[in-house]
Amino acid sequence: MRIIALANQKGGSAKTTTTINLGAALALQKRKVLLIDMDPQGHVAEGLGFEAESIEKDISQVLEQKLTLDEIIFPARPHLDLAPANILLSQAEAMLFTKNRREDRLKNAIRRLSNHYDYILIDCPPSLGILTINALSAAHEVLITMAAEYYALLGVGLLLNTIEDFREDLNPDLKILGVLASRVTRTNHARDVLAHVAENLGDRAHLFATQIKEQVILRDAGAHGKHIFEYAPDSDAAASFAALAKELGKTRGR
Repeated sequence: MRIIALANQKGGSAKTTTTINLGAALALQKRKVLLIDMDPQGHVAEGLGFEAESIEKDISQVLEQKLTLDEIIFPARPHLDLAPANILLSQAEAMLFTKNRREDRLKNAIRRLSNHYDYILIDCPPSLGILTINALSAAHEVLITMAAEYYALLGVGLLLNTIEDFREDLNPDLKILGVLASRVTRTNHARDVLAHVAENLGDRAHLFATQIKEQVILRDAGAHGKHIFEYAPDSDAAASFAALAKELGKTRGR
């Protein structure tokens, strides 16, 4: 089982889009996949066609130790299960600050899972707070999604430093799976950013050969509550996520 946290403290880096569509691509390979939403916005559920605010059992109750992870998981698609979040997770986040070993709540919950998964993908919120720390504590690997723009590049360097510090203090087995360029446009600016990543971060993190281009069709799919393979299976976006799933299978963190 591989537990992968998708992280970036900067919003707009396509973490949720990647979580949903990478998970769907792996499920189509007949891999058993669990998506865990650690963002109070609840966009993973919404992106798969479920109304987050109507979900009665969510990840906040697991972190509060009121329910087990098994009790909140439900099948979202064939081979693809979901542990959802909604706005109640914000209250749980505040509660966690007063608790001992608060950073291990998610890790301990995953350990008690009765189901065996090939992949667990954890969608992190756009921050380096206690919810992301829980995800990094539970994960084996971190996949950093990065929009192809200059300020996102600065954020990736900071995140890599944070992960390295976190590894020393809390999770020595945590590995950096790599950086995924997302929202890539056909501009000189995007090309310069990606060249800079390859040149300056290549010795610290694998840069995935697969790139996710900026495409309206991905937003449209999420707005219709569908992953890209349901909404536009013959699109370039679907091909990119299928390629990413294959590349992921061959890539290990370091």
